[in-house]
Amino acid sequence: MTLGALLRWQWQGYARAHQARSNLLLHIVLVPFFLAGNLALVLAVVRLSWWLALAGIVATAASIALQGRGHQAEVNAPEPFTGLGNALSRILLEQWVTFPRFVVSGGWLRALRSAP
Repeated sequence: MTLGALLRWQWQGYARAHQARSNLLLHIVLVPFFLAGNLALVLAVVRLSWWLALAGIVATAASIALQGRGHQAEVNAPEPFTGLGNALSRILLEQWVTFPRFVVSGGWLRALRSAP
């Protein structure tokens, strides 16, 4: 699947898989945490800092794990990953593109307001 096709596919089902209040609240906190972890990893390489790399890995991994737990509250679970490449690409695109788009488009707030 091309990058564009993956983004379209992810966006089409995104609101359906993000309706639970607890998951929405986790995402609004944890996606920035994931992004900060990613940026810490890049900075760690530039500065050759092992402690910053460790902090980036911990932030990224914790964010992924906690968001995964948040998805357990959803009635409509996300599609399962088909492999490592699929998992990495979907996670990175969700965090860097699709979730920010969901927030900016008003989808996150609409979902939060309509959540039971």
